[in-house]
Amino acid sequence: MASPDDLRFQEFEEATDLLAADPGASTLSITNSSTTAPAGDVKLDLSDDEENQQESSELLGGEKQSGGFWTFEYYQSFFNVDTMQVLDRIKASVMPLPGRNFVKHHIRNNPDLYGPFWICATLVFSVAISGNLSTFLSEMGNPRYHYRPHFHRVTVAAVAVFLYAWLVPLGVWGFMTWRQNAERQTSAYSFLETVCVYGYSLFIYIPTSILWIIPFGWLQWLLILVAMVISGSVLVITFWPVVRDDTKTTAFVSMAAIVLLHALLAIGCKMYFFQTAEPIAVLPDSTVTPAPLNHTALTRLLQNVNILR
Repeated sequence: MASPDDLRFQEFEEATDLLAADPGASTLSITNSSTTAPAGDVKLDLSDDEENQQESSELLGGEKQSGGFWTFEYYQSFFNVDTMQVLDRIKASVMPLPGRNFVKHHIRNNPDLYGPFWICATLVFSVAISGNLSTFLSEMGNPRYHYRPHFHRVTVAAVAVFLYAWLVPLGVWGFMTWRQNAERQTSAYSFLETVCVYGYSLFIYIPTSILWIIPFGWLQWLLILVAMVISGSVLVITFWPVVRDDTKTTAFVSMAAIVLLHALLAIGCKMYFFQTAEPIAVLPDSTVTPAPLNHTALTRLLQNVNILR
């Protein structure tokens, strides 16, 4: 059995000699983990903001895919979102709040094309199908109207929606990048972030186009006004911080152009897909009235017949 003297800490002669030869050498001390430090020595660093936590979570979750544009991994990163992120961005697009920038508070340096693509595809079919149903319901019960489905409206809607969702963001991104290099130091959004904002801003038009089936003109225009206000607010709140440092004329003209193009899309869909159907006119049955007989000509004809006999 070990004696109490054996359990005490002992100093070894070799370590003592080494410290005597080199007093400046670094040493390692081992302390008991159960020893608690004084309360004054404990410090907590709570200065990390929300963006730093987001970056840390991305690094812990995995590295982003890198590669050339010809690789599958390059395009896979554009669809790297989950259901909760898409739902959160859709919710933010239909309930815009002042001061809540869509890019900084919801995209957070992770723009996607998954949500914008399916929103545009759904909007194409909802507008085309709702337009046909609206025409049918408005003329139901009219015996002179013959319903005929317009399948070409799907093609027209696809061309209009997808061109708007790509060309307008391209123009906005190019203009803001040019103004950034020419006049300002404020960083503009990337092209993918601009496309993402425009794609999610179109979501409000999906339920609006479905409600356009109700054949009341005043209600349809009221729904257009509400949808334009909600959707346009998302764009104004997002892009105004980028252009407000420019000249007043440029800033207001830019915002006016963004809102006007967005309104033209809604009004154009309403005028083309939900126009009142023109009934096919059916002529009433006309009775043929015989011309009055010419008795003189008939008498001469009979005389000629008798002469021939």
